[in-house]
Amino acid sequence: MADASDDLGIPMKPARPVAPAVSPGANSGPNGPAKPPTMPPRSPDLARAGETMAIRPAEPIRRPGDPAIRRPTDGEVRKLTVGREITLSGEITSCDKLIIEGSVEANLNNCRDVEIAESGLFKGTASIEEAEIQGRFEGNLTVRKRLLIKASGRVSGTIRYGQIEIECGGQISGDVQAQPAAEHGEVIADMASVRVAS
Repeated sequence: MADASDDLGIPMKPARPVAPAVSPGANSGPNGPAKPPTMPPRSPDLARAGETMAIRPAEPIRRPGDPAIRRPTDGEVRKLTVGREITLSGEITSCDKLIIEGSVEANLNNCRDVEIAESGLFKGTASIEEAEIQGRFEGNLTVRKRLLIKASGRVSGTIRYGQIEIECGGQISGDVQAQPAAEHGEVIADMASVRVAS
């Protein structure tokens, strides 16, 4: 049924040619019944009747690593995602957002946000701005701003935070202390060194 296709790749039945009227017993030829002629497929480059052709300017050749051409990103976010059933170990630096769905055993520095999914596990040391934990964190965690532990989240170890929110069911254990935030978002480790200007 679909002998040809149009330029959109949609199968279509070829149009039947209009033939002169023939008497009922006269449609068979010397080699049997007459077959209608087949139409050649239409070239996809040709425009349909009544359509105007839009001419696009030629695009320059793009080469990988060309500094003039930049890919759009989510606000230039450097994001690392460790997927389910993936294990990563080592040191992670200069990461704006780390999403953990698998297992990570690492030292994490110069990272802004960490999100540990329900299936995720982080073991090690992390010094970050904000964290949302639905899975497990084990080790030393310093969160300069907000630590959010969801209902399925489990955090254990040495924990320092600016603000904390724990949903019903979330767990935290170990050496846990609130830390006041400095002007530039740095955690002040010793309360004795804090002076109030009068």
